[in-house]
Amino acid sequence: MTAYTALKSRMDHGDVIVLDGATGTELQRRGAPMDPAAWCGPATLENDHILTAIHRDYIEAGSDVVTANTFAASKIMLKAAGLADRSDEIITRAVEAALKARTLTGKADVVVAGSLSHMVPVAEGTAKVDPSKIPSEAEISDAFHAVAHALKRSGAELIMLEMMYEPKRTKLAVDAALSTGLPVWFGMSARRGSDGQVKAFHHLEDLSIADIIKLIPSHGVDAVGVMHTGAEVISDTLVEIKKYFKGPLAAYPDSGYFEMPDWKFVDIIPPDRYGGFVRQWLNEGVQMIGGCCGLGLDHIREAKRAADEKRAS
Repeated sequence: MTAYTALKSRMDHGDVIVLDGATGTELQRRGAPMDPAAWCGPATLENDHILTAIHRDYIEAGSDVVTANTFAASKIMLKAAGLADRSDEIITRAVEAALKARTLTGKADVVVAGSLSHMVPVAEGTAKVDPSKIPSEAEISDAFHAVAHALKRSGAELIMLEMMYEPKRTKLAVDAALSTGLPVWFGMSARRGSDGQVKAFHHLEDLSIADIIKLIPSHGVDAVGVMHTGAEVISDTLVEIKKYFKGPLAAYPDSGYFEMPDWKFVDIIPPDRYGGFVRQWLNEGVQMIGGCCGLGLDHIREAKRAADEKRAS
């Protein structure tokens, strides 16, 4: 039985799964420099030892799934840093760092996932996509397929589609992930619009979150979640997801904000307040809980406590 098969059995029986916290922003927190053009992707090359320590710490804190540092490792993200031809190497080393952490902890049942985002170049000093730098759909599709298959070759057991919010790129990312035959989870990002309603995270236009949810295929996706989203927006987003998807749900919020290339650790949600949200989400039917940018070990320890309480109730 593989680690993912065992995890899927737990999911099917309604057990709570603890995810990890942030990887890219945790690298930054621990002193790894972020690339001004490609954010956290290139950091793997000189800091895979730090990555292994991060993954190991999360596993020891109770994470059942750790996600490799591949969110910003596509050719289209690495191109401006002059590293497009090293995308496969960066992905391989990121996955190997996570696999090594699993070996060091002796917890063979921990699943090593690979992150596949639809991130494209962001204007320096902002969190906004530069429309003039968005590649063609053909180039994006090629890059996403390359990431997905590099993850599979490297030993990732699960593909986490992360921060899905733009319809065209979301569809290309889904197609790439499914082409590997690996298990796939779908993570979307949301925000509140000026009308107070939940919208897709897209900053260039107001898109209904349903426009993203409807891109989830009827087969091939084992779980759907809300991630890289403020904790106060997640419950309302889950309500919308449940209208279309009846499988396991995940929630892993962010906290702070991004100004390329650095995460700003400002007003980070305290672990106890995060724990309150986690318990609320578990009561709303969420099974997978964790953290995204800005959240760290103390948050995951709190998630583990909440999971243990849920199992005991």
